[in-house]
Amino acid sequence: MFRVAFYMPHDHPELSLGVRHAMDVYMRAVGEGPRIINFVHYNHHEGSRLTAEEWRLARGLLGNTKRWSFPEDYSETEQGQIEKRGFERGLLFTGGPGRRNGYEFEYKARIPWRPAPQETWVSVLTATLPMEYLEEHGPARVRQLALDMASQLLFASGHAGLALHLYRGLQPTDDTFRAEAMRYPGIDLRAAWWHEEHVGLRVDGVHWLNFLGPPVLTWLGGAEALRSRVRSAGTSVVELDEERVVVSAGERPEAGDPVTGKTLPAYRELAQVLEPWLEPLFLPRTEPVERPRYTSLRLTEHEARRWWRRFLE
Repeated sequence: MFRVAFYMPHDHPELSLGVRHAMDVYMRAVGEGPRIINFVHYNHHEGSRLTAEEWRLARGLLGNTKRWSFPEDYSETEQGQIEKRGFERGLLFTGGPGRRNGYEFEYKARIPWRPAPQETWVSVLTATLPMEYLEEHGPARVRQLALDMASQLLFASGHAGLALHLYRGLQPTDDTFRAEAMRYPGIDLRAAWWHEEHVGLRVDGVHWLNFLGPPVLTWLGGAEALRSRVRSAGTSVVELDEERVVVSAGERPEAGDPVTGKTLPAYRELAQVLEPWLEPLFLPRTEPVERPRYTSLRLTEHEARRWWRRFLE
């Protein structure tokens, strides 16, 4: 599938307008209907069919910008629910209950802890498209969709590119599928790590489109300094505004394949530049297994570390 993701170190009140804009942009691009988006989940509850009333409720959830001071302003029941799910509010649009057609839009607002924790947590917005959409509309139109979604978001980082998302974990014996998935460095396996809210102010790797905002772009010295360091053919650095850029590694997303010599040099060059600010590897263990395995891919620790550094070695 094709995946867009943004990591935003802000609470919901600051993000409300930008998230509503991104949602509207995405929905205009893909539409509604039984074969696309027609179901909504609030805060990961069971969900409902999309109707005019459900759209009103969804927009109301995003439009409510009352500033909370967690946990004092929530009831005891609400506190427990929020802490259990790990985010203050969320929306998930899908193709229906149990239907995975490649179209999804999800927003999770971080918990507004007071005082703020030492670790920076982020609010997360992700959207996916099936490969058929990319093939039908072409990379230029999909790139513009990602840029339009990003235009009003207060992101620290973000990306768009090819991705593998598993809706159930592999078995430790699924070695053939696992090896095939890890063969193509341009396909992001990041969704299998389950902890996007922990990205913080770091960058979650290198992709076809790489969105960089404060403070990462500041650490890099700004747009001009970054532009002087990425010179691979096809790489471009475009300023979205004074604080944010998008780095495109080529005209279209590529899976790559080192076995056939497709090593994705533009991705590797950008990874070298971003290395000091790349997110460290986090390995949530998958249970139960005879030997330690990690993530829904059921990787060994060696496999996980090798994939995580695939553009740096």
